[in-house]
Amino acid sequence: MREIYVYSPSSAVRDRAVWRRGVKRLQGLDCSVTVDPAALDRHMRFAGDDAARLAAIGRAAASGADVAIISRGGYGLTRLLPDLPYAAIAEAAAHGTRWVGLSDFTALQCAVFAKTGAVTWQGPDVVADFGRAEGPDEIMQACFEDLLQGQGEGAGWRLPASQAQPGGWDASGRLWGGNLSMLCGLLGTPYFPSIKGGILFLEDVGEHPYRVERMLTQLLHAGVLGRQKAVLMGQFTGYKLVAGYDRGFGLASVTDWLRTQISAPVFTGLPFGHVPTKVLLPFGAPVELSIQGRDALVLWGPLDGHKH
Repeated sequence: MREIYVYSPSSAVRDRAVWRRGVKRLQGLDCSVTVDPAALDRHMRFAGDDAARLAAIGRAAASGADVAIISRGGYGLTRLLPDLPYAAIAEAAAHGTRWVGLSDFTALQCAVFAKTGAVTWQGPDVVADFGRAEGPDEIMQACFEDLLQGQGEGAGWRLPASQAQPGGWDASGRLWGGNLSMLCGLLGTPYFPSIKGGILFLEDVGEHPYRVERMLTQLLHAGVLGRQKAVLMGQFTGYKLVAGYDRGFGLASVTDWLRTQISAPVFTGLPFGHVPTKVLLPFGAPVELSIQGRDALVLWGPLDGHKH
């Protein structure tokens, strides 16, 4: 039977009813679910103090589970980066544990790849995704079950007509990225991956398009964007435009501007971010990006499909 380990490395769980619903749904996937003993701890806004959350990450690494998934994102992992058990996390990944999460989890993923080269997964969390009142999104759950079973070798979506590639377009490189705010927060530190010729994907929540553009400008001026083969824009949600003031300035204009700044193509619509419908993406894995007309595919093939 496949095993899932649930732990809390960032913010404290706020709604325990939603939490219980999420854990119950994981248990319904015909697998064994182990909840970390400190998963519901609280210290200020965090799921325990720094030492407690580091210990929880260590227990996740030692669990031998097929999937180690975060309870929720929020904030707190950047505080832990100097003391993360990097060797243990990488060894667990090498032996088949898929580390899954998003948002604040991007910080751990960047640091782990920068320090060890280990592949982790951008994907759902327990509270926001499996704890939804309406139930988990079908696409998200199907992708998660594929990962749990050691299957799933790619993800696809449909591009806007304006981005269609009638003659086809292909590139290969390491897939990486995640939450734009978290990436910018690590720039210039030892925990920011140095990836040249990569496929960079980005998402964020609660950030007005001008803030998104400001963060993209930071990555641009730091030379990060110019080194990539393609930029994939995921979902940017949870913001409000200013009526009568933005005057047409929005995410579309940010994307149009970005295309004038880099030679790599910028594709939109990637089903990933703080939204119910999301695919799972291997951070740090070599992938093939293939565009045929409006059909976009990111292919990675088998990645440690079974434990050694």
